[in-house]
Amino acid sequence: MPDIELGVLGILGICIAGGIIGAWIIQKLKVPQVVGYILIGVLIGDTGFGLLHPADIAALRPFNNFALGLIGFLVGGELSASIFKKYGKQFTAILIGEGIAAFVLVGLSSTLILYAVCHDWIAALAGGIVFGAIASATDPASTIDVLWEYRSAGVLTTAIVAIVALDDALAMTLYGLGTSVATILVQGNEGGHSIGLTLLHTFLELGGAILLGVVCGFILDYMMKYLPQNEKRLGMSIGILMVCIGVAVAFKVDLILATMAVGIVLINRAPNRSKKLFETVRSFSTPIYIVFFVLVGARLSLDNMPAWVWGLVAAYVLMRSLGKWIGAYWGGSISKAEKPVRKYLGMAIFAQGGVAVGLSIVASHNLQHIEVVEGMSLGDMIIFTVTATTLCVQLIGPAFAKLAIKKAGEIGRNVTEEDVMAELKVVDVVSTIVPLQEGTPLETVVQHFAEQETFVYPVVSAEGKIVGVLTFEMLKELLNERDTWQWLLVGDVMQPLRHRLVSSMNLGEALKEMNNNQIEALPVIENEENQKLLGVLDIRAARRSIGAELVKRQTAA
Repeated sequence: MPDIELGVLGILGICIAGGIIGAWIIQKLKVPQVVGYILIGVLIGDTGFGLLHPADIAALRPFNNFALGLIGFLVGGELSASIFKKYGKQFTAILIGEGIAAFVLVGLSSTLILYAVCHDWIAALAGGIVFGAIASATDPASTIDVLWEYRSAGVLTTAIVAIVALDDALAMTLYGLGTSVATILVQGNEGGHSIGLTLLHTFLELGGAILLGVVCGFILDYMMKYLPQNEKRLGMSIGILMVCIGVAVAFKVDLILATMAVGIVLINRAPNRSKKLFETVRSFSTPIYIVFFVLVGARLSLDNMPAWVWGLVAAYVLMRSLGKWIGAYWGGSISKAEKPVRKYLGMAIFAQGGVAVGLSIVASHNLQHIEVVEGMSLGDMIIFTVTATTLCVQLIGPAFAKLAIKKAGEIGRNVTEEDVMAELKVVDVVSTIVPLQEGTPLETVVQHFAEQETFVYPVVSAEGKIVGVLTFEMLKELLNERDTWQWLLVGDVMQPLRHRLVSSMNLGEALKEMNNNQIEALPVIENEENQKLLGVLDIRAARRSIGAELVKRQTAA
């Protein structure tokens, strides 16, 4: 049977549809949805059914870059200057603690295992240093996805966002040092490698990324002043981000750090103006994230790995997790961080992603000529191990991140009015009210309006069928004609029923419909078949109920 070329659109369709199905299944097990995306990727990649080939994944590299850029931009939007002013010392101590601890523990354990396999201290030490440097990196994408999925907010959530945002810079610094030392160990100074030059190159790369992001951020902020419409602001933002990503890739600087700088500039220079923009970008980014994580899983090819490499994988995962946990606790303790940050931050930053895999590929080029065992070079072994550990920690990392914010009591605290309205139905906030009879004199009705808060009353016939509504606005026209109140009836001045709501209707949709029609209150019936009157949905009363429910959920969380 001839090979079928699905093309880019077919591949994207498989990724999005498959990812949603995988997330739906995995959420039934109370596991974060990102794990479902990655597992679907593993199933349709070379490790599974082979529907996605390395060539397909390589063709979508620009799409991956765009997804990473969006993640960096949205993470930057969470980092206002007030956060760093308040928690800067804590973040620095925790960042150094978790990064160095992971580096040391993974480096030592990897060195010992490699020496037991190859009996060469130089090669073992070189491999251990590279593994330690790569282990310090944390994947921001899957960690942030968990925070968004479970609507978390609080001191721990703030610390997690800051640490995963800054971890790239620390990882690249340690990696630059580590690979330089490893190359010098295995080659001496023959290749002209210098720790000083490597460090200078690393700092230039980081500085270039930040400078690029700051420039793009100021340009975007300036352009937004002249674009009042949200749609045009969104278009301009995506355009500037794409330029930023393209330049970062061309000059080989960290694109996540560059786009993060764009977000940081925007949120600090124009917090009110940019808030809606960040919400809009986040609202349309879900399919992009799904494709990104599915491709992460599809890239993980784990065929033909020797048994001893799995032992190295297990040691790497265990020591890295331990290092992150102990280091974060130590950093939090010396900086006097809040108790939830000290206790739970370490378990929230287990995830390892594209940065680690990318660093392993670069390291493999420098160490490809060193043979660990027959048929396997040190470079190949690094790629195999980091790929396998990435799969393991991408599966357990989100689950531990969820556990951390759950233990800290921060799940559901970031709930908004829109979230509450999306879950409530009209019947949940309907105001019970005694309807007016069609033959009731107006004199009696005026007393009703004086005693009740509502300004709209449903009107029913003698048979109990709803036939119209009477509003306070209608009565205002008759206030100066009191002599008519005794002989005018409700049926004479009521408005025929044009709109009504069904009890099972979503509250958000109902309020949107009422706002569009400029109606402050509408009668609510049980359903179209049984048109029993249940009461009235009053916008003011509904807003009060939504506010009370919002406070209740945030307090309970």
